[in-house]
Amino acid sequence: QVQLVESGGGLVTAGGSLRLSCAASGIIFSDCDNAMGWYRQAPGKQRELVADILGGNSTYAGSVQGRFTISRVNVENTVYLQISSLNPDDTAVYYCNVKNSHSGRTYWGQGTQVTVSS
Repeated sequence: QVQLVESGGGLVTAGGSLRLSCAASGIIFSDCDNAMGWYRQAPGKQRELVADILGGNSTYAGSVQGRFTISRVNVENTVYLQISSLNPDDTAVYYCNVKNSHSGRTYWGQGTQVTVSS
């Protein structure tokens, strides 16, 4: 069974940083058919894609470009999201996502809360 577990969220002040992690079991992140992504959902807003990575290629939402960094450590089967220069608009539940392009299946973690105070 595929399981994704996020951690690393918390309460920080504006300008601070956190490193979010997503540990996987039942799936290999480094498989070329798997795209890994981080999404977030703030109160009253739609869930949005923050960053994703497929192979060596990464993309970012314009609102986080230059502040967030996605990375993958294959030996740990873990994907990370470094989030920096945080502001209250970054407050959201952050979710890990994996999509297999061959099977079309998508998997989600339970989310980790990030709260940024002004």
